[in-house]
Amino acid sequence: MDHTVKAFDDDLNELRGMISEMGGRSEQALSSAIEALANHDLRLADEIVENDRLIDELEAQIEKRIVQVLALRAPMADDLRDMVAALKIAGVVERIGDYAKNIAKRIPLMTANRSNEAVALLQSMAEIAAEMVHDALDAFAARDSELAQRVCERDKAVDDFYSSIFRTMVTYMMENPRNIQESAHLLFVARNIERIGDHATNVAEMVHYAATGSHLPDRERGDNPTQAAAD
Repeated sequence: MDHTVKAFDDDLNELRGMISEMGGRSEQALSSAIEALANHDLRLADEIVENDRLIDELEAQIEKRIVQVLALRAPMADDLRDMVAALKIAGVVERIGDYAKNIAKRIPLMTANRSNEAVALLQSMAEIAAEMVHDALDAFAARDSELAQRVCERDKAVDDFYSSIFRTMVTYMMENPRNIQESAHLLFVARNIERIGDHATNVAEMVHYAATGSHLPDRERGDNPTQAAAD
């Protein structure tokens, strides 16, 4: 029995390492996408799009490994929660990479003349989102439910940045119709960063559940002007 437990722990540690590598690539993709946006670096944007396939390949490897472990070890209770969490987290991290790729693909459609205020806000917003991704994956690796909960608490800050950028862009559009296209592109970037923050929070919630068996209460959300308009 001890041998079986150790073997499962080794399998889980291997998966955590693979997910950590995948998360690091997604986190770097986001940071690079914002750098490419700030500098209008089309070559870097192309590299981000190309490198996304590596994230996709890692997700496929992780899914295959999880299926093997489930078939071989037939885990129960807490161990099964860890496996299910790993499978779900891999899918979420892959989506984070996709959002970074979406930002990179938008950069060639923009000009080098963007609102410096909006770009600065996007950089700050992306920094928080990237930290959330990093900490959520650290929480998964350490099975740290308290760190996972702190990640969830930061999602409101990302929502508030999105609200601020939305209002800034609407103002620019109203001031000059020629700003509409660029402002729309920047809003697209902001929306993708906001979704990355949501996905980091989803990872943290899954980590908390895997570690404790209980769900976190609904989190406080920041002001979302698009949701207000929909309501």
